[in-house]
Amino acid sequence: MEGAGGGGTLSEIYQSAKKLLLRSRDGIERLERLQYSTSSGTDSDLSFAIKKDINQIQSLCMEMDRLWRSIAAKSQRDLWKRKVEQVAEEAESLRASLDKYFSRNQKRMKEAKERADLLGRANGDSAHVLRIFDEEAQAMHSVRNSSRELANSTALGEAILSSLSGHRERLKSAQRKALDVLNTVGLSNSVLRLIERRNRVDQWIKYIGILLTVIIVLVIVWWRH
Repeated sequence: MEGAGGGGTLSEIYQSAKKLLLRSRDGIERLERLQYSTSSGTDSDLSFAIKKDINQIQSLCMEMDRLWRSIAAKSQRDLWKRKVEQVAEEAESLRASLDKYFSRNQKRMKEAKERADLLGRANGDSAHVLRIFDEEAQAMHSVRNSSRELANSTALGEAILSSLSGHRERLKSAQRKALDVLNTVGLSNSVLRLIERRNRVDQWIKYIGILLTVIIVLVIVWWRH
């Protein structure tokens, strides 16, 4: 004997519940396939629809539970009791599967966010390290250039000093020859002292010239850096 109530007979409600079970089971299988795809919008809509169907199944189970209790024949009552319990168990199993899907999906999204954050930090650190390397490379390049320019300036200074030294030796030789000639022709001591004073003045001029040359070289080196 079948009771009436709600949206139809017990058999009609049972068939509606079985259809919803089938649709929910198929939906969860689709969710498993979509879980690692990029269709996040479809994924969310489908999970919401499955949850709604499971809630409806459980509501139908409550209605069927009320109806089978009104059946007079014990054998029919026991039969419908098992059927309703089976539907309720399947609905609960589907809800557990859906909850596991939500848990896995939430964990997957959290891991994806952590990977994105880690990648962002790694990229930031890499950029910082590359910037440090670039600054150090520029500094080393500047030091090499400075060392090369200093070496060139030093070589120039040494060449100038060597040239002045050669001029000094030639000047001394010329002075000695001149003194020899003057002594030979019998010039007076006053003339000789005049020549010696001139010689000392020339030496001071030479030393001042060397000092100015060194100062100029140092100024050039400092200005380039």
